[in-house]
Amino acid sequence: MTDAKNKTTTRMAERFRGYLPVVVDIETGGFEADRHAILEIAAITLVYEEGSLSIDGRLCWAVQPFRGAAIEASSLKITGIDLTDPKRQASDEQVVVKALFGEVRKAIKAARCHRGILVGHNAAFDAQFLRALAHRTQAKRDPFHPFSVIDTASLAAVAYGHTVLSEACQRAGIPFDAEKAHSALYDAERTAELFCKIVNAWDRGIASAGRGTVPTSRRQFP
Repeated sequence: MTDAKNKTTTRMAERFRGYLPVVVDIETGGFEADRHAILEIAAITLVYEEGSLSIDGRLCWAVQPFRGAAIEASSLKITGIDLTDPKRQASDEQVVVKALFGEVRKAIKAARCHRGILVGHNAAFDAQFLRALAHRTQAKRDPFHPFSVIDTASLAAVAYGHTVLSEACQRAGIPFDAEKAHSALYDAERTAELFCKIVNAWDRGIASAGRGTVPTSRRQFP
């Protein structure tokens, strides 16, 4: 491994205290994790390159609803997911969770971290569905922290004065296409971009003000 690669992975491990941020977005058939189906899962892994946090890898699956799952018509209307579409190529939950956890563990190892931490917009929602999925499938070696998450809705409220993803992205100068919203991969990508922008702006503010000094001006979040 090169010195540059060593510095990159060490920087990631140090920045988040040994936890690798993994951006997750889950589209569902409702709001109750134990009752409503998971329909799509997307995960974005991140990397430090030249001192800046950015998107590294993209993962996405269409998911077959588990047996007996509830699916609200209102949720399908919001997401635009057509469960009868043959192009969906949905996979069984067992297959999806094994693949997701396996890829996240690889990313954790590559980053020299010891565990993943879920990053999401209103992260508690995605975390509860992910925990329910792991329990339902009896998945082993869950790579995510069991209760801690990083919520970009909260970060956006501080940095940009808004919690809605589309509005926060617009205020951050990140293009947001409302027609593509509520696709797990699209929302995960925008959430990842928002998270990276906030973290990078914060780090620049810390560097310019001196380590340990908290930036006080919103101008540091362009």
